[in-house]
Amino acid sequence: MPGAWTLLGVPYLTFLTFFPVAGGLLVLTVPRARERLARIVAFVIALAELGASLPLFVRFQPGAGMQLQERVAWIPSIGASYHLGVDGVSVLLVLLTTLLSALSVLASFSAVTDRPRAYYALLLLLETAMVGTFVSLDMVVFYIFWEAMLVPMYFLIGVWGGEHRIRAAIKFFLYTMAGSVLMLVAILWTYFLYHSVNGIYSFDLLDWYRLPIPLGVQTWLFLAFAIAFAIKVPMFPFHTWLPLAHTEAPTAGSVILAGVLLKMGTYGFLRFALPLFPNAAEMWLPLLLGLSVAGIIYGALVAWVQPDIKKLVAYSSVSHLGFVMLGMLAMNDEGLSGSLLQMVNHGISTGALFLLVGVLYERRHTRLISDFGGLWKVMPGFAVVFLVILLSSVALPGTNGFVGEFLILLGAFKSQRPFAILAATGVVLSAVYMLTMFQRVMFGPVTHPENDALPDLRSREWAVFVPLLILVFWIGVYPQPFLSRVQPALRQTAELVRERALLCRLADAQEAVSKAGATR
Repeated sequence: MPGAWTLLGVPYLTFLTFFPVAGGLLVLTVPRARERLARIVAFVIALAELGASLPLFVRFQPGAGMQLQERVAWIPSIGASYHLGVDGVSVLLVLLTTLLSALSVLASFSAVTDRPRAYYALLLLLETAMVGTFVSLDMVVFYIFWEAMLVPMYFLIGVWGGEHRIRAAIKFFLYTMAGSVLMLVAILWTYFLYHSVNGIYSFDLLDWYRLPIPLGVQTWLFLAFAIAFAIKVPMFPFHTWLPLAHTEAPTAGSVILAGVLLKMGTYGFLRFALPLFPNAAEMWLPLLLGLSVAGIIYGALVAWVQPDIKKLVAYSSVSHLGFVMLGMLAMNDEGLSGSLLQMVNHGISTGALFLLVGVLYERRHTRLISDFGGLWKVMPGFAVVFLVILLSSVALPGTNGFVGEFLILLGAFKSQRPFAILAATGVVLSAVYMLTMFQRVMFGPVTHPENDALPDLRSREWAVFVPLLILVFWIGVYPQPFLSRVQPALRQTAELVRERALLCRLADAQEAVSKAGATR
């Protein structure tokens, strides 16, 4: 594939990355008296970005390695370049980002009435930061986009969130910033290590993939990267910021947080931590697997006892992301394919669940399970959509969730059987807490008079859910178009991990021989 697609005369990935923030600036120019126009402009921008991203799915060439690379010397004196590119690891995550961003803007039309221009501008700025993170191949550029995500999400939670929004925003910011500082130290350490080995300075990730790193150094660098990414996933026990942030965030904030931002952590493990530091990752593998399984079971058990629907969905994310990590750490074709596909599936199903909770909250201004009951009679269309998405979340065969979890468990059983057996209990627990919640909300008599006249889904809300429902069944029935785009890149990643592990072992052996010779 040629490396130079353009769109309106702009290099393709650059356009895809910066078009939303340019649109956000346009939204800010809309007069305050025309708030409806601001919503429409924001949605048109987000929809255009989604349309612009679709060629990634249609024209992407699986197995062709890193594609659409754009490289420009940025700060040559320190070896930093503006380097973008996509492969099968990142292409579906970019598409997930543009889809959920467009649906989040549309879903916010009636939910956000206070300062809508600033709200939509921040959503579009956040989209730029997310897309930029997935396509960056220079560590300076990656880190800038990674940090840039914090600012719009902080304000989305802190300004448009719930009663405890300030505490949630600060906790989210501090947790993520703490991990980011560790990662920055590791980036600088690796940067100077590369210079000491090769005599040149480079922040280019593809250059770093060829760098032999001694095990002793790998251990510290891996821990720094792993903690940063574990906080973002979030893995147990680094998850404590998540439920509060989800509960207090506006609906669109929760959708983006669960659907995309959490994937930054799993993507970080797959793109950076595992390939760069494979020997250290192997040494810490039992702990990582244990934490993944603990997260699966803990998240499910805590979700089971939640009285608030939104908190229940938030804790379910801890459980589902544990499955993603389990499949990734299996490091075989099935586990890796299931892990990446489940990142997308989780964005679809959990994003849709947060949107459904948002619909309920707009109508009743409560999220307590005990405040509902009998909604199937009152809102049948809503109930059907809720049921389909819920079954996707619990991995019913025929839905997208089943394909991802089946591949993950298959891969885990091949390489980490005891952990896979423990993780399988999470599938059962997921069905228990989800179906229990659904039964209490949807069935039985209408016990609260306020629920008697709740309106069913409106046309705009159907427009939000229909694309997600299509994806639930498309991936569930015919996942091959998605798997075929990611599997070659995942095999290349697994091979890179193995090659680098051998390279680093040889470097350690040579260093040991040199030291032994020097002492004689």
